[in-house]
Order: sequence, then structure tokens, then C-alpha cells
Amino acid sequence: MLEESAKAAWEYGRQFLMDGKVADYIPELGKANPVYLGLCIKTTDGKTVEYGDVEQRFTMQSISKVVSLSVALQHVGFDKVFSKVMMEPSGDAFNSILKLDTASSRPYNPLINAGAIEVVSLLAPQFSFEQILDFTKELCMDDEITLNESVYHSEERTGDRNRSIAYLLKSKDVLEGDPLAACDLYFRLCSMNVNARSLAGMGLVLANGGVSPATGERLLSAQVVRTVKTLMFTCGMYDGSGEFAVEVGLPAKSGVGGGIMSCVENQMGIGTYGPSLDEKGNSIGGGNTLKYLSRALHLHMFDSEND
Repeated sequence: MLEESAKAAWEYGRQFLMDGKVADYIPELGKANPVYLGLCIKTTDGKTVEYGDVEQRFTMQSISKVVSLSVALQHVGFDKVFSKVMMEPSGDAFNSILKLDTASSRPYNPLINAGAIEVVSLLAPQFSFEQILDFTKELCMDDEITLNESVYHSEERTGDRNRSIAYLLKSKDVLEGDPLAACDLYFRLCSMNVNARSLAGMGLVLANGGVSPATGERLLSAQVVRTVKTLMFTCGMYDGSGEFAVEVGLPAKSGVGGGIMSCVENQMGIGTYGPSLDEKGNSIGGGNTLKYLSRALHLHMFDSEND
């Protein structure tokens, strides 16, 4: 049942690829092949199901916000993190600066750029990029994750809007450290090379309550996992999060590199890769694949047995 539904979902998602476009505001991302689509599912009982371009490497982009938030909650603490960042959906584009300057000095949530930069600023004094990279490898169950140097330098060259966000946070006494150091770590984290299998691995750890099925080691506390998955559900798909919650009904986090990482409680982690994006910046193939899969397998959080 899982294999057949996964294949049908992947084939359904492929139909939408030419309706989107790859991100090109970061020049290196514009080089991606828009017809790539990969789906990987890893289950808590040890099964892996995959179709398409699951080995193709791409950069995490905003999916790295799940990593930075997880590390911050685990090591800096819930109270400190949420004294700096709120927990509310913004309803604005991921790189919007509007509400930060007019409605609140604190970013609306940790999964938009302003919130993620603030969270990373809390990590920068304590953690090197290499330390967070090593943790990401554990979280994704993928020892092959590296820094994509060309994307990192492309982000650095075109990152003035993110630097302006950091300086605005600094001017409001929200960001305590060095804005440039925070941005540099943020750019590096966004530039970590993963694939659909990596994202399925991360989703599986989250679905498994923070314990790695590969090692049996607890990587994140249960409270951290609950907080992260809740924010993924409400804020993880940019300003398309509400529609995705209704249509798919799973915690998920997307990135403009084309990835979507999702999880099904106590069941599976799901990773998709499709660099062709919709108007919100979410993978159009991956999103439709997840929509089909959720309906076929009744994965929506609020599905009942009678659906």
C-alpha cells in the first residue's frame, strides 16, 4: 500500500513541475534543473520507499531553520529563545521586513528569515558552523552533508536584505551579538548540501520523538520536538502554511532550494526535492506529492477513521 501510494504521489507531483520556476534571486540556485523530483519515505519500522531524484544534492535553505531552532531550544532554552522571537504565523513572505518595523520589534516566528537570523545570533557565540553541521548529519542520518561553497558565496554576495534585517533587529535591541557574524552563520547553514533521503531522515527523527532510529540516541528532548513540529505545522511553508495545513495536514518545512521535510507522528519521515517553486517559494512538485500522499494514506493530523 505504501509503495503504490508513494509511486502514484510522485507521478502526480511530476505533472506540476512546469507550472513553477526555480529560485534565481540567489544566482547559484537558478542553475537547478526544474524537472527534478524526488520522494523518499523512511518509516519507524525500518522501511525506505523512494522514487525519482532522491540522490540529487541541493542546499537546505530555509529547512536549516528547523536545525537552528532545535539547537537553540536544546542548548539556549525555550524561555530565552521566545523572549526574542514570537510563535505566530506572519502571513507575509519569508523575507518580509514589514511587520518587524511596524507591528513588533520581535520577529513573528523562528521559521521566517528575521526569526531565523535572531535564533542564529543566539547560537553564534556558542557554536561553530562545523559543530552545527555535525549535529545536522546526526539529525538527518547522513554523514555526507557538506557546505556547498558556491551557494554559500552566492548567498553572501546577494544577502543585503538579510543583513538589513539583522541590523534592524540590532537597532531594536533584539539582536544582541554581531549582525554580520549572525548572517554569515545563517548563510552557511542555508548552504548545507542534502538530498531527499537526508530530509526523510530528519523527518523520521522528529516523528520518533527526537530519538535517532539509526543509533537509538536521543538527539532532541521531547519538549523541543513538540515545539518544533508545532511551529512547522503553523509556519513551516512560508505564507502558504495555512493552505498546506488544510490540504496536507502535516508538520513540514520547505526551502527555496526545492526541498520539503515532513513527518508523520510515530510513523514516518518524508523528504521531497523539486526545485521548481510555486509563487510562495514552495516546491510545486513536492507540495503536490505530499498532498496526494496525505489523502491516499489518510495522513492528515485531523483525519478520522470515518474519512
